[in-house]
Amino acid sequence: MSKTPIASREAALRLALAARALDGLDVRAFVSALTERLGAPITEAKLAGITTDDLCELLAGEFADEGCKVGASEEQLKEAVRLLQGEGVESDVFPSIEAYADGDMPGSLRVAVAANRGENLDGHFGSCDRFLIYQVAKDEIRLVEVRSTAETNEAEDKNAARSALINDCQILYVQSIGGPAAAKVVRADVHPVKLPTGGPAREVLKQLQARLDSPPPWLAQIMGVPSASLARFEAAIDEEEHA
Repeated sequence: MSKTPIASREAALRLALAARALDGLDVRAFVSALTERLGAPITEAKLAGITTDDLCELLAGEFADEGCKVGASEEQLKEAVRLLQGEGVESDVFPSIEAYADGDMPGSLRVAVAANRGENLDGHFGSCDRFLIYQVAKDEIRLVEVRSTAETNEAEDKNAARSALINDCQILYVQSIGGPAAAKVVRADVHPVKLPTGGPAREVLKQLQARLDSPPPWLAQIMGVPSASLARFEAAIDEEEHA
């Protein structure tokens, strides 16, 4: 992957949200156009100075075949500018991170959640704006990072880049994921879990948390403990060996 011209995750998130507001404008092309206009790296301060006229002029020049509208209404252009300027992003879209250091939660799992807005499971693996990264233990859940996916759009293999972005996690929750993408996630040693209904991320993780004491086979393998379905047989064998 080439080095991203984006200065921070917050700036990357603003760009991804603005592109989504413009009827899913290609993020990579959008970043390239803004970099040419604003200079690298793209910072939050630079984005804060963008106006509707600036954006209209940019889109008309860089996406000339589509014209200024780029398939978007005037209201969508205004919404994109608001997002680029950071309006509502910090308080509504970018959740607060909780302090965490290695060893804080012994025996916990690291879990990625595909997300677009707020602290929700509401994303497809290949198109979500970010991954929420949690540490999940039997008695605690902490949101320890928010990782923007904007820079992965510059990769030749976007699915591989997204898999690499979460390769320190053990489990990935998504609303949907294609077969080839799921295979790449598995090759990164991450177990994908598809939950089409989505929902608040912490509610989804509470369901996982409740299964930690009696894990099904797939979760037991991740945790390195006997699965609930085999526990009674292993106990019987142990009793016979010590009889």
